[in-house]
Amino acid sequence: MPKTFEYELNATDGKARTGVIRTPRGDIATPAFMPVGTAATVKAMLPESVAATGADILLGNTYHLMLRPTAERIARLGGLHKFMNWAGPILTDSGGFQVMSLAGLRKLTESGVTFKSHIDGSKHEITPERSMEIQALLGSDIVMCFDECTPFPASEADALASMRMSMRWAGRSRDGFGDRPGHALFGIQQGSIFPEQRAESAESLKEIGFDGYAVGGLAVGEGQEMMFDVLDYAPDMLPRDRPRYLMGVGKPDDIVGAVARGIDMMDCVLPSRSGRTGQVFTRRGVVNIKNARHGDDPRPLDEDCLCPACRSYSRAYLHHVFRAGEMISGMLLTWHNLYYYQQLMAGMRRAIGAGRFAAFQREFHATRALGDIEPI
Repeated sequence: MPKTFEYELNATDGKARTGVIRTPRGDIATPAFMPVGTAATVKAMLPESVAATGADILLGNTYHLMLRPTAERIARLGGLHKFMNWAGPILTDSGGFQVMSLAGLRKLTESGVTFKSHIDGSKHEITPERSMEIQALLGSDIVMCFDECTPFPASEADALASMRMSMRWAGRSRDGFGDRPGHALFGIQQGSIFPEQRAESAESLKEIGFDGYAVGGLAVGEGQEMMFDVLDYAPDMLPRDRPRYLMGVGKPDDIVGAVARGIDMMDCVLPSRSGRTGQVFTRRGVVNIKNARHGDDPRPLDEDCLCPACRSYSRAYLHHVFRAGEMISGMLLTWHNLYYYQQLMAGMRRAIGAGRFAAFQREFHATRALGDIEPI
């Protein structure tokens, strides 16, 4: 195992890239999807079950963990990996997105953000320096710099002011992170939907110097078309020899489109949240297991899927346990969704390596256009 954080680009096909991120805790094959373990758990899943889906890395949430059980308590108990029983790499977000979402409960200054806890109303402050301290206490393998996630829509002037403050915070995050061999710090590009601002942000981040770079400020309500418009140019502004991370994305077609535009890493709560609400992702699109038509259907969700939900259970059973409110419903449907996402990533990695990513995209969209299999 390497003692340092390294990125190896193995192949490209158009803008799509495949490679590997090497960390002391294990390798991450890219493009990679990171399941979200907000409160030190991927909801409805055991850690070994998450690993069995093919996930190499998990995402933890700085904001939620600093409030409960606190980063200091996790550090005393041996760090986040030991605490949640996950041996592989963990990326933690900076807390910025969650804090910025607390409308009416936060105050933003040049120093950072003060806010009231959504749990008990207690007052807290996150600065770039405090965010780095929290993530160090957690023992994160990949640390995100503290930034303001610019809301959408934003005027050009407001987006510019927000981006430039984020760049000042990026410099402070770099200083606060310090020298931590084996751990990586990622900078976050901002600039909303404005190309000149994205370019300025990228240059600022490159001047500071980071181990990886994220495209931030997307998937915040702008819609897929506008997001893809930004991704047509924004990743190209970032260093080619570092991983590129699109934060908070997304649906399967969002992911395929992002990879086609040069993105290496993604995360989203969607597969686990959807599993708990009866929404299932398959090669042929979305299945709502709550629908009555599944009640007498003996077939699996997807006849070609090897996850436990598809190997061992019928649609009729999955419909029944969901409608009955049984816990096994969320467990099985979440497992299936996470497995589907990891199989999607593996398929893209193979296609990029073989120089057939365009064909993969065509097949992906053609199969989804067929829709769910007809009821019996």
